Amino acid sequence: MAGGIGGKLTDKAVKAFVGRAERGKKLADGGGLHLFATPGGGMTWRVKYRIGGLEKIYSIGPYPLVSLAAARVELGEVKSLLLEGRDPVTARRVNRAATGASSDNTFAAVAREWLAMKKQEWSARHFLKSERALERDIYPALRSLPISSITPAMVAKAIEDINKRDVLETATRILQHVNGVFRFAQAKGLCHDNPAGPAREILPRKKDSGRLPALLEWSALGDILRRAEMARLSPSVRMAHRLCAFTAGRIGNVVNAEWLEIDLDGDQPVWVIPRAKMKVATRDTDHRLPLGPEIAEELRQWRGRSGGRGFVFPSPVHDSHIGRESIEKAYRVTLRLEGKHSPHGWRSAFSTLARDNGFARDAVELALDHAHDNEVARAYDRGERFEQRVEMFNWWGKQLAAAQRDAKIVPLQSSKTIAA
Repeated sequence: MAGGIGGKLTDKAVKAFVGRAERGKKLADGGGLHLFATPGGGMTWRVKYRIGGLEKIYSIGPYPLVSLAAARVELGEVKSLLLEGRDPVTARRVNRAATGASSDNTFAAVAREWLAMKKQEWSARHFLKSERALERDIYPALRSLPISSITPAMVAKAIEDINKRDVLETATRILQHVNGVFRFAQAKGLCHDNPAGPAREILPRKKDSGRLPALLEWSALGDILRRAEMARLSPSVRMAHRLCAFTAGRIGNVVNAEWLEIDLDGDQPVWVIPRAKMKVATRDTDHRLPLGPEIAEELRQWRGRSGGRGFVFPSPVHDSHIGRESIEKAYRVTLRLEGKHSPHGWRSAFSTLARDNGFARDAVELALDHAHDNEVARAYDRGERFEQRVEMFNWWGKQLAAAQRDAKIVPLQSSKTIAA
């Protein structure tokens, strides 16, 4: 885990030092950052620096409460202050003194004020999810601290703990909220710096792997469906995976689906996704997805089991829907499809195989709600090709069901793939 400024240490080396270090000993990481064995028997991260010809010590915080990675984030902040000619210790004292320990200016108090402001522009669902995310993942660490006393290392540790659950997207989204709280506090004069800024370095960058992988042969797609049926998946994740496959819908729309959007009792079952939920939100019409007989029947059975109210895929742990991470992780880990196929891969498979089997390009693009490249194609968005879409999804469902019934297991590594 070497990195940061200096960055000579690893977590393993730090743990080894903690296990054998004598009091008063130091373990250097570089750039002045070191772990110090205190006379009292504890371990604390410190930064040795010089300013005005004098050597000083900046204390970051105790290990393991502050990890090696979080300490490096704080070191970066110290170096930034030194480059500005500011004494880090003095700067911290000034920030703390600016508002003191007033209970009106704790992180939780400021965050609630920020949320109240955002409530006017967010949907009720988004507001509730954001409020709960802060309560669950940030308040335990920062709730009662004066907002001006919070350091980058504290924020980094809280975000790092979230990411340890293998939920990078959730950690990134919550960090965006924390950033918003501190920017709000800065605007009100409650703190000078934004300690959430450097914390972005604690999260790994998403790999820029270009297009997502997709399997494109019927035998391989059928094999995925069979593997999922045999795998240990929660009922909600399993059914959400099926809806992804049989509708080629975006995973975000699938997990966020509500029963009031789905009509299973009309002549033609259909899932009508409100335009506000779609990736392209500027069109005038909602997105209509015809449901083939196979998935429509599965949804009727699921409605009977789940009650048919609220979210189609409710979370088993909180009053919301399951997260997209649960499905993506099932594909990567449980089904061992990393680098081969993703939930988004069904859209690529649908597009490729439908075109290969003679369906018109405009109808396929409309089915996927892709942006159209000319005015003639946009005109079709008024529903003139809905019957073709019905025919196409009936064909798609029939083909997938037939592929799933094939008892032959196809080795995934030998299947034809493209970048989706």
